Amino acid sequence: MVVERLRETRETRVRVKLSLNFEEFPIKINTGIGFFNHMLELFAYHSGTSLEVEAKGDLEVDFHHTVEDVGIVLGEAINEALGKRVGIARYGEATIPMEESLSQAVIDLATRPYLHFEAKFPAQKVGDFDLELVEEFFRALVFNARFTLHLRNLYGKNSHHIAESLFKAFAYAFKRALAPVEERIVSTKGTL
Repeated sequence: MVVERLRETRETRVRVKLSLNFEEFPIKINTGIGFFNHMLELFAYHSGTSLEVEAKGDLEVDFHHTVEDVGIVLGEAINEALGKRVGIARYGEATIPMEESLSQAVIDLATRPYLHFEAKFPAQKVGDFDLELVEEFFRALVFNARFTLHLRNLYGKNSHHIAESLFKAFAYAFKRALAPVEERIVSTKGTL
């Protein structure tokens, strides 16, 4: 199923097209923020999703509104694509290295939004991207996609590598949580 979402505010215009099937359409990301484009491409490729993101924001102010709104819209698209969350593993975990950096993501796709984020970046920025926005992105994503994510960097020295290992760990944990299981909801409650 292909999901398309649009959010327009006085600060941003964000359009997301998403399919949980990698073969649906090519990955195309344009947020106006080079490093953020790179992270979103990594997520799409390593999670096995098809993703288009087109964002225009008040980048002359800073990147915060654009990054947060992309998280909101992508989260809404993921929530819609997951539907009733039937026939998926629900849980996923990944620990991913990026050279000297190692990060872990643990996910539960039940409809209880929660984010635990643990990462210290040695630098404040990669290029002109404020690294504090990594947590802002994941918070917006998780609360709009309605799932639980524990995301932490275990160690690392290079801020680019730390951010990349976080996004890749999330991507692989997400992919594993989407793994098909028999047509049922994985919950003793019978619902997520």
